Amino acid sequence: MKLATKRLVLRNLKISDAEDIARNANNIWVSKNLLALPYPYKLKDAKWWIKDCSKNAKEKPRKDYTSAIELKSEKRFIGAIGLHHVDRFQGTAEMGYWLGQGYWRQGIMYEAATKVLEFAFKKLGLRRMDISAFSDNKASNGLIKKLGFKYEGMRRKRLRSKADKKIHDDNMYGMLKEEWKKKKRGDENRKV
Repeated sequence: MKLATKRLVLRNLKISDAEDIARNANNIWVSKNLLALPYPYKLKDAKWWIKDCSKNAKEKPRKDYTSAIELKSEKRFIGAIGLHHVDRFQGTAEMGYWLGQGYWRQGIMYEAATKVLEFAFKKLGLRRMDISAFSDNKASNGLIKKLGFKYEGMRRKRLRSKADKKIHDDNMYGMLKEEWKKKKRGDENRKV
């Protein structure tokens, strides 16, 4: 899968990304908000993840679309975004993402997630997207709402971060294809 936006290229991971992945992921401020990212994060972890994503990309039918986020101006890995548990029969998937701290608060993840939602609803023909965030991760919860997801509840003390071992409440959000279409039309009308 390869997608492009004004500033970004979303593409498959490659082995040459390993050092950039390790550099960006080996940050407690990044990893503490993610479920499965260990801290410290080493080069061997990055290489294992790249191989796992490459293996998943070959599955038929494909259930996982994990993409590197590459800033066109830098031509290097700065984060990742993916569709997970893709179920074509049900028409559903889950979205997940992370971004190196040096790239926060620049609208990068909004741009990437908007493109991935378009891919999910138009190209894959999905009808529903799920996403969750630790309740105390204000930035991610804010981004999810800005993308147009609807809050659907909170699961108390549900998840433990691998990085800092803390147990978190988990906010759940969902978006239906018709909600995505409505938001997209609204965004396009604001640009005119």
